[in-house]
Amino acid sequence: MLSTLEYSATGMETGSVFMSGMPGPDLDRGTEALIAENGLGGIILFARNIEDPVQLATLCRDLQQTAMKHQGIPLFIAVDQEGGRVARLREPFTVFPGNTAMGEDTDPSARALEFGKTTAMEMRLTGLNMDMAPVLDVPRGEPERHLTGRTFGKNPEMVSRIGRIVIKALQDGGIISVAKHFPGLGMAGLDPHKDLLSINAERTEIEQIDLLPFQGAIEEGVMGIMTSHAVYPSLDSRNPGTLSAEILGGLLRNQLHFKGIIITDDLEMGAIQKGRGGTEGVLSAFEAGNDILLICEDQELVLESMSTLKSKLQTEEWIRKRLRESAGRILNLKTRFLLPFQALSLTAVHEYFNNSDENGILSGAEA
Repeated sequence: MLSTLEYSATGMETGSVFMSGMPGPDLDRGTEALIAENGLGGIILFARNIEDPVQLATLCRDLQQTAMKHQGIPLFIAVDQEGGRVARLREPFTVFPGNTAMGEDTDPSARALEFGKTTAMEMRLTGLNMDMAPVLDVPRGEPERHLTGRTFGKNPEMVSRIGRIVIKALQDGGIISVAKHFPGLGMAGLDPHKDLLSINAERTEIEQIDLLPFQGAIEEGVMGIMTSHAVYPSLDSRNPGTLSAEILGGLLRNQLHFKGIIITDDLEMGAIQKGRGGTEGVLSAFEAGNDILLICEDQELVLESMSTLKSKLQTEEWIRKRLRESAGRILNLKTRFLLPFQALSLTAVHEYFNNSDENGILSGAEA
């Protein structure tokens, strides 16, 4: 097991704060180089990377073998598995109808527990270890289209209760839960994938409604929280949440006492790129207090940002301090949650999904 000092000595700590997408369903040379030569800390997978459970398990095995050989510590391997329309794992994985359907169920707590337990078991079986879920946004009025079906409901206490059940079930099942999108996109009128938006709510409203589910998540021990790219003028008049030291440091760390890892939403989204494009946006996110910088597609941007960060480390002590903080949190979580590393069994994957198919237990939506 690596100590923080030993890990720092490998020179891999700069790469550890990046999480990258990859182009296809197999380990490619570019991704391998990011892991082996640049110390990449995590991979996020999308539909383009997933064909079936055995292929997914093979990919995760190959990714982790590369990481263990060159870094001596596992990668975070993440997906967005919320259920409903945001689910990277489709049949023969168990299919769930999504958060809104869960919140409207006659027994939402039971459905949340079922979702969390089953999702954790199937993710871990295939080598995944992080779920970018649950969504804890509390909508006011009709949700913006990109959030349709993804929120539990309009009552913050209910959102908090269901969110806590999902978080506990995922993490008890060996999957790191990442609650999103802090401090809340419930009043979003635009899609941050495309545009920078402003959420004009008073601080008291944000604290009483939007922050309540995140407070519950922190009390439940959620290991990760993902940031929102929206601007909240009552919290920070200039910077979107992802780029705001006031929101991440002052609010999330100091006021809510969150000790886990802070993960950006995709830094290629229009909300960031139209304002501070390229490496400037990525480095601004790191400087604001994010521990993991998420870049879902452009590996050249990952490499350029790593290089820029390394250059700044040579001259700016406070950036070195920031890196020590984030790399330390990442290493501590990996050491505590992912070690000792256990290789997965392709035979077990094959047997589980074949038996599920034969027994007709694929769809949690129909259970």
